[in-house]
Amino acid sequence: MDEAIRIDKYLWAVRLYKTRSLATEACRCGHVRMGGMPLKASHEIKVGEVYELSIEQLHKVIEVKQLLGNRVGAKMVETYMTDLTPKEEYERIQMVRQYAFEKRDRGAGRPTKRDRRDIEGFKYK
Repeated sequence: MDEAIRIDKYLWAVRLYKTRSLATEACRCGHVRMGGMPLKASHEIKVGEVYELSIEQLHKVIEVKQLLGNRVGAKMVETYMTDLTPKEEYERIQMVRQYAFEKRDRGAGRPTKRDRRDIEGFKYK
């Protein structure tokens, strides 16, 4: 495949973003970088390039193995990109998700205004 592929189309095709417009928006907001520099959605990718992505709270690092123009199945993604994200990053996200969930005793009812303030103070400070 010798044609040039835009980064937003590639990120959508390898299933890192659900829609191409979300991939374009991520580029516009500076969430897609190469060597620390933000990329435009029209950036043409090349095999062997390494990109840094911020998807919600996860900071992913990927390497392009092969170019593609159309979206592929989840099982085929491994042939087109390599995930270089450190294992510690996935562990950090797991910890964040584990502690982001608040638990109330069954039958305790809705939190009062004071309870809500205490919960928000604990979560966001």
